[in-house]
Amino acid sequence: MDTLSPEERSERMSRVRSRDTSPEMLTRHLARKLGYHFQLHSQNLPGRPDLVFARRRKVIFVHGCFWHRHNRCALARLPKSNQDFWSSKFDQNRRRDVLNRAALTRLGWMSLVVWECELRDPVKVMLKMLMFLEK
Repeated sequence: MDTLSPEERSERMSRVRSRDTSPEMLTRHLARKLGYHFQLHSQNLPGRPDLVFARRRKVIFVHGCFWHRHNRCALARLPKSNQDFWSSKFDQNRRRDVLNRAALTRLGWMSLVVWECELRDPVKVMLKMLMFLEK
């Protein structure tokens, strides 16, 4: 059972952004700091990756731990109310993520996921991105 009215739930969910989030902005900053140039949210690619390195045929997705269900992460908790809805929603998100990454691979693109919680250690994320972009 949802604790909010449909109008309240709709208003709250409308505040959830899909682009230009804090984790995404930090990842962009780190990529620029490493000297890379990229495009944003290419609509021509499956899943509309957050950062697109076209010449390298590589993309980076910045995933929120809550929405994309990062394994064994405290940020990926299940809400206490309306659990059937949320479980279904999260399962759909994970399936979509897997299908999008597989479609990118079939098209000859490599992809990397940067998780929201990983950004607590920016140096580690920079090394992860550097290894991915240079291999």
